[in-house]
Amino acid sequence: MPIIKSISSLRNRTREIATICHKEDEPVYLTTNGEGDLVVMSIDHYERLKAQVQLFEKLGVAQSQSAAGKKGITHRQMMAKLRRRAHAR
Repeated sequence: MPIIKSISSLRNRTREIATICHKEDEPVYLTTNGEGDLVVMSIDHYERLKAQVQLFEKLGVAQSQSAAGKKGITHRQMMAKLRRRAHAR
């Protein structure tokens, strides 16, 4: 269920809105005159959303390449590559 507050809440209850964003790990939708205006969220939530968008972009590229018949690497090859990278750190 979305959390909706009036924009005046941001001015009057900033700490409360910040607490909601962190505790609920959900964005808070702010309205002006009953209409949606802004969204406030924690940095952690924003970073996860940004990472999801980047992942979906990469998956879209991979899907396009696959549809075009381009050959990639196997799962086994990818896992070996990731393990080498992890052990190098």
